[in-house]
Amino acid sequence: MRRTVLDAADSPAHDSLVEKKSEFIADACHADTLDEALAFVETIRERHPKSRHVAYAAMCVDGDGRVSERMSDDGEPSGTAGKPILDVLRQGDLIDCVVTVTRYFGGILLGSGGLIRAYSSAASLGVKAARLADIVACRRYAVDLQYPQLAVFQQIAASCDGRLENEQYTDRVALDVVLPQAREGEFLRRVRESFNAAVTPRPLEQVSRPVPVA
Repeated sequence: MRRTVLDAADSPAHDSLVEKKSEFIADACHADTLDEALAFVETIRERHPKSRHVAYAAMCVDGDGRVSERMSDDGEPSGTAGKPILDVLRQGDLIDCVVTVTRYFGGILLGSGGLIRAYSSAASLGVKAARLADIVACRRYAVDLQYPQLAVFQQIAASCDGRLENEQYTDRVALDVVLPQAREGEFLRRVRESFNAAVTPRPLEQVSRPVPVA
């Protein structure tokens, strides 16, 4: 199952390590697009104007479900910084996120193997410090209700891990409910039984929803 990072760009997950006097500082945050990821990288560069390198990797999924990747060694030998960070994202099956690793050079060369291990370890620490969420496949339903039906419907939706959205209150109640596809059958059965088929949820598009990892 894919996961994502919940931490925002203005408050990213953060950790660091020191390897042979070089400090490697990892920051991880959510990014819906590669443009957002690159903007976050620039904010990290601004925070660390005296650092030698700010390597990064990002993975984002577009509306068609295609995953795009971006990485940079930022002056480190090719393949020793960006790719190790990207490998951490791939191994964790993480999408819609970016991880940067900022290096302050300590005067001792680490060699290609040492750099790969340091960037990989720092990125892993950044991910470990982050708040993660599973990406759960869901279905959106549109529902029309009479006011006396609302409380029972809310209970059914909550018991099926549903989330109510786009609620409109006029002479009736119109709303959307987004729930995991694995709970659709139970949800529809309980709605049918509770309202004697007087309420008919209309299936809309498939969506995904982050569910925080306990």
